[in-house]
Amino acid sequence: MDQQLYSSMMFVITLGGVLFSGYLSSKKLFTKVCAFNEPCPYFLGYPACGYGFAMFLIMFLSVIASGLGYVSLASLIIILIVISFLGILFAGQFVIPEVSEMVRGIQHKYTLGLSTCAYGLIFYVAIFVISLVTYLS
Repeated sequence: MDQQLYSSMMFVITLGGVLFSGYLSSKKLFTKVCAFNEPCPYFLGYPACGYGFAMFLIMFLSVIASGLGYVSLASLIIILIVISFLGILFAGQFVIPEVSEMVRGIQHKYTLGLSTCAYGLIFYVAIFVISLVTYLS
């Protein structure tokens, strides 16, 4: 994949992840209520969206650092592969039980159609797949 195209795609996707998880985190922080009337999953006593925000922010800042020449493209790709893989594991642990409940016929009504963790998982998978394909090519 073209380096400029890859960097541009990662900028947009990681920025989207920062904005989405940042909204979720700030909503919980300032109102003590989870966004979109959803239950808030917790990890080690803290809202999961905060961890998601941290991972997306690290990836976004890595993309910016690469664009400014502080991080090589090869290093950026490795950073994004590793962090997005951790993000897949992290978000997956919340999404798998939701999918299991759907299979058993338990319906959840999510404002956005899917849970916010599912959307985070989609972002992580996109970053991982695009980065891995770029790394292998």
